Amino acid sequence: MAVANKWQAYQLHSQSDAIDINQHAPLVKKLASMMMARLPASVDINDLIQVGTIGLIEAARQFDSAQGVLFETFASQRIRGAMLDELRREDWLPRQARRNVRQIESAIHQLEQQLGRSPAEGEIADSLSLPLSDYQAMLAECKGLTLVHFEDFHDDEGNGSNQIANIVDGDAATPLDNLAEDHFRSALIDAIKLLPERDQLVMSLYYEQDLNLKEIGAVLGVSESRVSQLHSQAIARLRTRLRDWT
Repeated sequence: MAVANKWQAYQLHSQSDAIDINQHAPLVKKLASMMMARLPASVDINDLIQVGTIGLIEAARQFDSAQGVLFETFASQRIRGAMLDELRREDWLPRQARRNVRQIESAIHQLEQQLGRSPAEGEIADSLSLPLSDYQAMLAECKGLTLVHFEDFHDDEGNGSNQIANIVDGDAATPLDNLAEDHFRSALIDAIKLLPERDQLVMSLYYEQDLNLKEIGAVLGVSESRVSQLHSQAIARLRTRLRDWT
C-alpha cells in the first residue's frame, strides 16, 4: 500500500506544531483496529496506521479551532478518509470470496424459508455440505463483507452497468444517500432484532460500543479470528434479510 514518503510527512509535521501529533497517535490505531473488521485478511493493519498517520498530520495542519469543532472529531474524519482513499485503490474482496458470500447468503435464505427462523451455524454448514471448520474458514475468507457494495450491481464476470458512472446529476441520490432513508433504517433495525442473540451482541459491541475485534473476543471469551467470523456471518444474515435493498 503506497504511503506518503518521510520527507512529505516531515514537511506536513513542520506546519502543524500547534497540535501534538504523538499525543493523538492512539486515535489512528483505534480507528485502524475498528476498520479491520470490515476488510479482507490481505490488508495489513500497519499499512492502515501509516496512511492514517499521514491523515492525522494533514488534519493538524488544516485544523482551525475557531470553527468550534473538537480536534479529535475533525481528525477522525481526516484519518478515516485517508485510509479509505488508499483502500479504494485495492480490491477489498476477491472474486472467489464474493462467490462464497453469495453461496452463504443463498444457504441462509433457503434455510430461513424452511425453518422459519435464523439457522444455526452448523445448519448453514450442513446446507453447504461442508464441515463446520471449512464453513468457518469460508467466513474468514469473506472478511470485509459489507451490507451494500457497488459490486452488487454486477454479475460474477463483472458484466452489468456501472452505477457510479450512471450518476450524471451531481445532486442525484447515490446508493449512500439511499442507505440514509428512514425505511432502510427501519428495515435494518428489524433485521438486527431477528439475528441470533450472539450475533446481535457482536454487532452491538462493534457498532454501538466501538469495541475492536480483540476487545469483543475478550467479552465473548473467544479468539479475535472467531469474532471476525461471527461478524461476517452476521452481515451475511442481514444482507439476506435486506435483499430488496441490496
